[in-house]
Amino acid sequence: MSETPAVEVKNLVKDFKGPFRGKKVRAVQDVSLKIAPGEVYGLIGPNGSGKSTTMKAVLGLVASTSGSCAVFGKNSVKVDSRSEVGFLPENPYFYKHLTAAETVRFYGKLCGMRGKQLAHRVEELLELVGLQEARDRQLKGFSKGMLQRIGLAQALVQDPKLVVLDEPTAGVDPTGSRQIRDLILELKGRGITVFLCSHLLEQVQEICDRVGIIHEGVLVNEGRLDDLISLEDRTELILKNATPDLLEQIHMLVDVTDEVELVSEGHPRTTLESLFLKETGGRSPDAASK
Repeated sequence: MSETPAVEVKNLVKDFKGPFRGKKVRAVQDVSLKIAPGEVYGLIGPNGSGKSTTMKAVLGLVASTSGSCAVFGKNSVKVDSRSEVGFLPENPYFYKHLTAAETVRFYGKLCGMRGKQLAHRVEELLELVGLQEARDRQLKGFSKGMLQRIGLAQALVQDPKLVVLDEPTAGVDPTGSRQIRDLILELKGRGITVFLCSHLLEQVQEICDRVGIIHEGVLVNEGRLDDLISLEDRTELILKNATPDLLEQIHMLVDVTDEVELVSEGHPRTTLESLFLKETGGRSPDAASK
């Protein structure tokens, strides 16, 4: 018997009322996808492509026009389907006069936690998201990256099996973005399923097992990341300390081999983010302000 998917979307269609009477706007068109337990799945697409609408349908925040969504086998329109789900929206709202610890405690109480269980959970989550030193600071003094991390803490307060993240690193500096991505990988290591929406392709490529590409409401491609980005007609060789003689021999072999073409040659490059972290020693305004 196959394992129940963490998320299953079948032929999802979602229409919204348009600006003119009787006119409807189709945001999602016949989208189907599955997310396995313990998997990190990225839904990517440009702004307005339908990725956030798909995510909200999975969460039961919007009703589908047709089709269905299920979380661990439970229909998303049912309240009990959300009992094991944590959600971080793109622009979460917080009470800025509360401290980090008070914020996590507030959400813990909403989930029915009390006493020692709640106190332990607050400290555990602040440690997980790297905000122990800022536990008694009011959120009004937090950077965007710190607010996103406290948002992750509230999404995890009930120890969910599925975490849904909408643009989790939007507007966050490179160091803060790296910290959030490390947290996502930590969640994966704990067996938690992660479903994230993003238009930041580098972020998705670093952390996702499988990816869906949505455009104008249609899922145009979907599958394992390695399969999607591999170029089947090309082979990459990376040599260290190659001598000029060796490179010349390789060129000669290519020249005498039919149907083989040397597409490019040069030194591998780092990323701008890696360079930034190297030059700043991995520090960000978040760390400097503590």
